[in-house]
Amino acid sequence: MTESQLREQICILAKSLFDRGLTHGSTGNISTRTPDGGLLVSPTGTSFGRLDPSRLSRFDSSGLLVDGDPPTKEMPLHSAFYETRSTAGAVVHLHSCHSVALSMMPNVNEDDFLPPLTPYGIMKLGKVKLLPFFLPGDPAMGQAVKGLAGKRSAVMLANHGPVVAGKDVEAACNAIEELEETAKLTLMTRNHEISKLTEDQVKSVVTKFDIEWD
Repeated sequence: MTESQLREQICILAKSLFDRGLTHGSTGNISTRTPDGGLLVSPTGTSFGRLDPSRLSRFDSSGLLVDGDPPTKEMPLHSAFYETRSTAGAVVHLHSCHSVALSMMPNVNEDDFLPPLTPYGIMKLGKVKLLPFFLPGDPAMGQAVKGLAGKRSAVMLANHGPVVAGKDVEAACNAIEELEETAKLTLMTRNHEISKLTEDQVKSVVTKFDIEWD
């Protein structure tokens, strides 16, 4: 895919997320690797519903901003995933409602934020790590992701929103949508007697689809 096509794809996918209410206002940010090893990043203060392909922040392979508007203040989050996960080709961060709500609930498993409700949450996300609250833009968020040593493709920032890395921008968007839908299912079924996937069923999904599960 050419850089021009990548720019268009970022904006199309971001608008789809915005139009369906997965992020709102000027929240959320998205980035993807370019063919030359650089990055395209959504600019700071922009809406996913109105991104301009020509104004995306453009970094070269050394991490220098070479074109476009100033990037999102959450660059430390994006950089941390690219630095620690060799398979990361894109990173998406949203302020999606159900996942944020779940992050504020008591007794949530910090090491495995999403309960095993469907195989697709496991297949697309592996285990999701719940990180504590940080001020928006705090570089400590990036340090927290680096502290995971590349073992997680998805984290949930408490009281803030999910961040997911994928092999490309489409995969990252699909995965973060799965995270939000699983959080929604969790809230819908909370305090009800439900049949979660058993430990053996989880293991079979992990084995069949070669999922990271540390």
